[in-house]
Amino acid sequence: MANQAATSTLNFNSIMIGTSQPKVLGEFYEKVFGRPADMSEDGWYMWQAGSGAISIGEHSEVKGQAKEPARMILNLETTEVKAEFERLKKLNVTVIKEPYEMGPGLIATLADPDGNFVQLMTPWEM
Repeated sequence: MANQAATSTLNFNSIMIGTSQPKVLGEFYEKVFGRPADMSEDGWYMWQAGSGAISIGEHSEVKGQAKEPARMILNLETTEVKAEFERLKKLNVTVIKEPYEMGPGLIATLADPDGNFVQLMTPWEM
């Protein structure tokens, strides 16, 4: 049998961040995105982000701070990594790593109130 690449019918839709404190995370990401959630209902928050979405909601299996915050990192693209980093830093976010060069771009790492890592990064050329 010839080695053929399978074509997937999957399309990225969204990522959900489960938390025990949805209001706190909702307020945090409202500051990150600089706008209210596109949908806010019964303790759930969702922002459209490019072709996908980021949602926040209470999850019964999530308690306290992220135990391995680097396991899944939310990457937010911007051509203005340094400016966005400075804007968010003024909002008293937790800074994990100041902007640094990686390949042809910049990356900066922050943490949300649950300790999940959020990176600002220069768009990657594909």
